[in-house]
Amino acid sequence: MKDLTPNKSDLDPIEIASRDEIMALQLTRMKTTLKHAYDNVPMYKDRFDAAGVHPDDLTCLSDLAKFPFTYKDDLRANYPFGLSAVPREELVRIHASSGTTGKPTVVVYTQNDIDVWAEVVARSLRASGLKRGDTVHNAYGYGLFTGGLGAHYGIERLGATVVPMGGGQTEKQVGLITDFKPQGIMVTPSYMLNILEGFHKAGIDPRTSSLDVGVFGAEPWTNAMRLEVEEAFDMHAVDIYGLSEIIGPGVANECVESKDGLHIWEDHFYPEVINPVTGEVVPEGEEGELVFTTLTKTGMPMIRYRTRDLTRLMAGTARSMRRMQKITGRSDDMIILRGVNVFPTQIEEQVMATGGLAPYFQIELYKSGRMDAMRVFVEAAADAADNLSRTAAQRMLTKHIKDMVGVSTEVIVGDPGSVARSQGKAVRVIDNRDKG
Repeated sequence: MKDLTPNKSDLDPIEIASRDEIMALQLTRMKTTLKHAYDNVPMYKDRFDAAGVHPDDLTCLSDLAKFPFTYKDDLRANYPFGLSAVPREELVRIHASSGTTGKPTVVVYTQNDIDVWAEVVARSLRASGLKRGDTVHNAYGYGLFTGGLGAHYGIERLGATVVPMGGGQTEKQVGLITDFKPQGIMVTPSYMLNILEGFHKAGIDPRTSSLDVGVFGAEPWTNAMRLEVEEAFDMHAVDIYGLSEIIGPGVANECVESKDGLHIWEDHFYPEVINPVTGEVVPEGEEGELVFTTLTKTGMPMIRYRTRDLTRLMAGTARSMRRMQKITGRSDDMIILRGVNVFPTQIEEQVMATGGLAPYFQIELYKSGRMDAMRVFVEAAADAADNLSRTAAQRMLTKHIKDMVGVSTEVIVGDPGSVARSQGKAVRVIDNRDKG
């Protein structure tokens, strides 16, 4: 793999500023954001008043803990524009979730927000090892989902050339990568596995591709998957993090030279980690639920938004800004199986560590009598599809999950290609416990 470490002279000065400088900027911007939210969003005024706090009560960064949380349900309760802090005529963009679990969550943007978003995505791409003049294949979905357009504007802000492919049409993805020879690709990690499979089907060695770096986000993924992709393509794989409620992709990113956690762009997004049960802020380095307050967002500021993502905060390394550990899972996608907490990423790690299996899986939860039970669907690797190899892989994965995760599960090893492929975010868990 190439050395893609960016030149320090190309970084934004704030990225390598002292902690005192960063924290002073955060405090100034946090005061402005709290006042903007209080003065212009009825929900925040009512909630602050009920909690007995006022924006003027913020005199240091730790005072933020006095203010109430914001939840995803607040976006649904204020659908569509109840959390907007500016008149409608100042909005230039609307994004929304799919609404598969209720009303969509709508997020709105002013021109200032779009500019900030492009800036932090460009910064993320530069941290990933990309630069002005490169070409980046964008396979995130376009439309109301923030991934496609968020990546698109950031690529252009970097000064790179964007290939706006979007999701799906894997054969075409492979063809365009082969023909246009991009240095980078932005895509969900699960769909990158589909593209890898597409290279093999086309008879093309992925290691001969032009790709130097993949910037993967929108779903949790493991270091085991990183190694799989890096080895397959002879390229760097780095993690980008974001969520629509805060801005979209570009809230944090790994630095290609260290790959030791995601540096949070703290001049725009203030992180906290809390105990997900008590809501108390935990000491730096302790795992908990990630909470964000936006510092420069004008269209729809978010105050102490509970992401449900589980991680820990750590000191900066390649940048002065603090790092967050790769997301281990979400508090709301955790499976509790007979008293044991299980995350899909834990199952992924064991699948990747088991010989004879392709890197695809899906978990089904179901009832066995009165007890919750789990089965894991995987598929045989193309060169290990005989019955003897399948049986060995099935036994090995069952043992790995029992030994490393702590639960007993049924493992079904299907034919190559039998596990459903995603066109974007992977559906890892199917819950059939309420079905007869």
